[in-house]
Amino acid sequence: MNLLVLDGALARCSVAAFADGVLVAEEAADGARQQPTALPPMAARVLARLGALDAVAVVVGPGGFTGLRAAIALAEGLALGAGARLIGVTTGEALAAALPEALRQTHQVWSAVDTKRGRLVLECLAPGAWAAEAPPRPMAEAELPQPDGPVALVGDAASIAAARLLARGARALLTDSRLPSAAAAGRVALLRLAGAIPGRDAAPLYAEPPAVRLPVPAP
Repeated sequence: MNLLVLDGALARCSVAAFADGVLVAEEAADGARQQPTALPPMAARVLARLGALDAVAVVVGPGGFTGLRAAIALAEGLALGAGARLIGVTTGEALAAALPEALRQTHQVWSAVDTKRGRLVLECLAPGAWAAEAPPRPMAEAELPQPDGPVALVGDAASIAAARLLARGARALLTDSRLPSAAAAGRVALLRLAGAIPGRDAAPLYAEPPAVRLPVPAP
């Protein structure tokens, strides 16, 4: 099984290749809004390590509109051209997969993604889970629920969420998993391909609907 994984959800883009479950190549570049130009050549270089392509996985969000659309469109094109299976991995799932196994087993994982509009999107995974338990929820910082046990915070708004929860006396741990990576997303994708966790398509999960300014009618 040859698997290519793409991510452009937040302020990093990355590509990883797996052959029979083993990571054989990866590339990453930090910085927002570069996904449309950076991802295609990165994917070409990494794909050269695989040859035949059996499946493509892509991080589907929550995240920024431009990065998600660039990564998903590229994944769709590569999968279609190769006749390969296409699956999605959420941002929270990818961020959680980067944590040590011992930590994931003892803590809920809460992914907090910044909407850039003074709000965040919360995605929750139960202890030991590889898949999110419910769809991501946009909310104000003050609307964060109180966890019923120890929680590990991931995502680009993790520091904001952790500070809020700690101020309430919650058992909250701020982790270093702030931006997703294709390599970590690949661990989730492999489980999804094997049928070990529920499937997911590549439909995008934006942090919030893109801001659109309607044209002003002519007088």
